Amino acid sequence: MKRCVLMFWVGLLASPALSAEPFAYITNQLAETVSVIDLEAQNIVDTLTVTGKPAGVWVTDAGESVYFTAPESGDLVRYVPESHKLDRLALAAGALGVTATHQGDLVFVANWYQNTVTVVDAESFTVKTRIKVGRSPSGMAVSPDDRWLYVANRLDDSVSKIDLTDFSIRHTTKVGQHPFGLTLDAGGATLYTANVESDDVTVLATNGLKRTGRVKVKSLPYAATLAQNGRLLLVTNQDDASVSVIDTQTLTEIAVLEVGEKPEGISTHPDDRQVYVANWFDNSVSVIDTETLTVTDTIATGDGSRAFGRFIH
Repeated sequence: MKRCVLMFWVGLLASPALSAEPFAYITNQLAETVSVIDLEAQNIVDTLTVTGKPAGVWVTDAGESVYFTAPESGDLVRYVPESHKLDRLALAAGALGVTATHQGDLVFVANWYQNTVTVVDAESFTVKTRIKVGRSPSGMAVSPDDRWLYVANRLDDSVSKIDLTDFSIRHTTKVGQHPFGLTLDAGGATLYTANVESDDVTVLATNGLKRTGRVKVKSLPYAATLAQNGRLLLVTNQDDASVSVIDTQTLTEIAVLEVGEKPEGISTHPDDRQVYVANWFDNSVSVIDTETLTVTDTIATGDGSRAFGRFIH
C-alpha cells in the first residue's frame, strides 16, 4: 500500500471550546496535530496537539463528538469540543477508516491489518463486537436508517454490505481495483467507491449491491463527496493533484480542478455548495465552489493533512 498507513500514533490534548459552526477538523498525520478551521472565517482557530499520527476522522451528525483513528497505536480517540473531553480506546494496529450511525450510538472502525470492523458502543465507549470482512478494510458508510453498513475491502477489490441488526454480511460485490473511500447518497440508494489502482469510480445500487456504472477519473482516486443535492460527485485524485467532478445523472466527468499535491480527504460544507479538500503533501486545504467549479481559497494547515472521512460540522 502507498504511504497511507505507514505513520500513526495519537494522543489528543484539550483545547478551548468553540462556540460557532461550522468547523472542519483536519488530521495532520506528520505534524501530530489536528487543525480546527472556522469555515465562516476560512482560517484556523485552534490546533489540537496530538502525540501520534492521526489519519481517519468522523464528525457525528449532531456534532457533539469527533472521532479520530490512530492506525499505528490502534487507538480510537473521541474528542468532545464543548467540554474539551477526550477518551481513548485501544483497538488494533491499523485502525484507519471510521464512521458512526446517524443516531450516534455506534461507531465503526476499519482495522486494516486484522481484516475486521470494530463496533464501539458510543455511550460506554467500549467494544461491542467485531465483524470479519475482506482484506484491508478502509472507507465505510452507514445507510440513512442506520440499518446497513458498507465497507470497502481494499485488497479484495470489493465492498461488503453488513446488516446492523445482527452484524452479518448480506452481500459482497467486486468493484474496481483497491477501493478506498466510500460515498453514499442522501437517500441511501446509490453507493460510490473511489478505486485507487484502476483510476475509476464504481457506482452501485445498494439494493442487492449491484454495479450500475463506472466512471474513469484521474490517477489514484482516494475519496469522494457529494454536493449540489447529490447532482455532483467530487473525487480526489492523489497522483494528479486534482479533483474530478462527476455529473451523477450522466455519470460523466465534467471538470477536473487543480488542487494541492496528494489530495485525500474531502468533505462538503453544510451549505452543499463549498467542498473542502485536504492536501496530504501540500499541508493545506483547498476550497472549491461547486457552482462555479473553481478553487476559491487555500488554507495552510499542518504537515501531512489527510482527514480521511467526514471532517466538517
